[in-house]
Amino acid sequence: MLVIGNGESRKDLNISKYTQTKVGCNAVYRDFHIDHLICCDRRMVLEAQQNNYDGIIYTRHDWVAQFTPAKVVPELPYCRGKTRLDDPWHWGSGPYAVLLGAQLSTDKVHMVGFDLYSTTETVNNMYKGTDNYEGENTKPIDPAYWLYQINKVFEHYPDITFYNYNPEPWPTTWPNVQNLKLDAI
Repeated sequence: MLVIGNGESRKDLNISKYTQTKVGCNAVYRDFHIDHLICCDRRMVLEAQQNNYDGIIYTRHDWVAQFTPAKVVPELPYCRGKTRLDDPWHWGSGPYAVLLGAQLSTDKVHMVGFDLYSTTETVNNMYKGTDNYEGENTKPIDPAYWLYQINKVFEHYPDITFYNYNPEPWPTTWPNVQNLKLDAI
């Protein structure tokens, strides 16, 4: 199981060589065949369908009826808390992709392109400056929601080992997570 985020760390990876199931976020379908595509943004669902994307699209419950034959993003694996961080509406495509990967896997989820942090003054995204994305000079996005939500997936799927590949290891955001392995690309 390979889960693909859109961080710039994956720009030189040949994802086409990976033959197992792929779960990806938003515009990744532009570059690679993806079996399961998470699009929390309605514009991305429309774009994928207009471009004849041929895998399974998942979107928010509120919008799924507008995009036949799309499916609803997975239910959260825990009872919602009282904060925005725990509200499914505030989960993005990346955390939902990791969640779907965990639900579809039996033991391992490999993650690429989940940079979470920008190392520059601009947003870290493969598709910045293209249709349905922020401009190339947009400031980085605060990763607090992604960090919290992806950690919830790790926490609720203790029998899955998650491997995250980045050119630089993530900061020790999750020092007590036993099922996360950080590897350099």
